[in-house]
Amino acid sequence: MKRNILFATCCLVAMGSFSLFSCQEKKQEKTDLVYKTLKVERTSKSVKASYSATMKGREMVEVRPQVSGLITKILIAEGQKVHKGQTLFVIDQVPYQAALNTAESALKSAKAAEATAQLTYDSRKQLYDKQVVGDYDLQTAQQALLSAQAQVAQAQAQVTNARNSLSYTVVKSPVSGVAGMIPYHVGALVSSNISEPLISVCDDSEMWVYFSLSEREVTDLAMQYGSLEKFIQGMPDVSLLLSNGKEYGHKGRVDAVSGIVDASTGAVSLRAVFPNPEHLLRNGGTGTVVVSTVRDDVIVIPQTATFELQNKVFVYRVIDGKTSQTEIRVAPLDDGTSYIVESGLSEGEVIIAEGAGLLKEGVEVNS
Repeated sequence: MKRNILFATCCLVAMGSFSLFSCQEKKQEKTDLVYKTLKVERTSKSVKASYSATMKGREMVEVRPQVSGLITKILIAEGQKVHKGQTLFVIDQVPYQAALNTAESALKSAKAAEATAQLTYDSRKQLYDKQVVGDYDLQTAQQALLSAQAQVAQAQAQVTNARNSLSYTVVKSPVSGVAGMIPYHVGALVSSNISEPLISVCDDSEMWVYFSLSEREVTDLAMQYGSLEKFIQGMPDVSLLLSNGKEYGHKGRVDAVSGIVDASTGAVSLRAVFPNPEHLLRNGGTGTVVVSTVRDDVIVIPQTATFELQNKVFVYRVIDGKTSQTEIRVAPLDDGTSYIVESGLSEGEVIIAEGAGLLKEGVEVNS
């Protein structure tokens, strides 16, 4: 019995000691809880924002035949540079040359009939003037002349059509640029309804590089500059990182902003134009557009000091040793690690520098 009492006493003492230790530990934990703070200052900041991009040639033309026939000549190599008006393919010309010859013969015959009708009318007119023939004979001759003239016009149109069809057998490049791949060979039968073009030619002297910003970013930039037109004019030149991670040697300039917001992504497309004298950029390629801006005399805070709620950005200011939730407005472009604060904070104020999303209003701060 004494042994049981002694065991129970020891247990109570141990539990009391454990409880005391736990309370002291919690109290110590609460006392040692320190939040990292930051004093707001003004400085200069260079911001680089990166956006995935796709490339398109200044002009991308699918070359298709306008007449049907067998390919008799291919006068271009795949990937070759071509100039506007250069002959690329020749389609069998024999049937089209024959059609032109027939049309020209018909035109000659029509002109001969017209000349005969003209002579007849002139003769009838002279006889009519001498009152040898009546109105009926004159009008009949006149109608025959008009019919002959119409036949000449029709024959002339047929010659023009036949000549055009013959010219279409010589397929020329509509633009200067670089040729794509050729899916056809000599002897292949082609027509205007083929599923694949004879070849595609891309004018890559300049490349149009497309990237997207969120609707909010575009709206903020437009408001910052005053309008979209002023934003386009005032936006600094942009850089391009190639697919291998290296920076392209020429700067580009944003020259267009889409007036439509993509309903599925909420993004707005922008176009930057890059010179391509070395033909290093290719149609369909990918890269990363880097937008760089330098802002002087601005407030810069780390993104770890902020949290978002309903598309708004907040920080916790430290006022009289306690946290105070404050909404701020940040610049539309950021580098992924920090924000430029447009409004909501003043120089000299103290904010929580890390873990703002885990705090709440009125927390005591030991810094």
